[in-house]
Amino acid sequence: MMVIVGLGNPGKKYVRTRHNIGFRVLDKFQKENNFPDFKFSKKFNALISKGSIERKKVILVKPQTFMNNSGQAIKTIFNFQFSIFNQFSINQFLKNNLIVIHDDIDLPLGKIRISKKRGSAGHKGVESIIKELGTKDFVRFRIGIKPKTGKSENPEKFVLQKFLKDEEKIIKEIIKKTCQALKLALTSTPEKAMNKYNK
Repeated sequence: MMVIVGLGNPGKKYVRTRHNIGFRVLDKFQKENNFPDFKFSKKFNALISKGSIERKKVILVKPQTFMNNSGQAIKTIFNFQFSIFNQFSINQFLKNNLIVIHDDIDLPLGKIRISKKRGSAGHKGVESIIKELGTKDFVRFRIGIKPKTGKSENPEKFVLQKFLKDEEKIIKEIIKKTCQALKLALTSTPEKAMNKYNK
């Protein structure tokens, strides 16, 4: 079973903001692959959609905890699904079965990088996940949001702003590309997706 987490903030205020690109990727992936509509799980404090890709069970997760506490929802899901495992077994599972999709202010707009065993690089959502799960050994799909003018002097404010009109075309393309990379990672391996899309 694969758990795919898209990071973002809940509520209409944050829809289509730079920080919410993880949510947007999962929304498109859910529709393209005929997964059921997302439903809110009070138990996990997350929007959940369960389906399958080539007979592999997949859970799509959009935490509703706000970005800085994303790890809380993910930890609750793993504790519930794998309570019979010891911590070592859970970590081994995370290594091969957790994918997190999020924005990256250090990557140029429209770039995608698939990575593993990286630190948070200051991303609060990823920081929360690493802290709550006790490991950084999971796959991440990092989507670049840095504008051509360079990194903002106020990153916290910048990531909560919506994409500019001319940026939206680029973002729609990278969302499409990320969904393709995600499908390859699921049907083959994350390493194959890295080799094809990390260019």
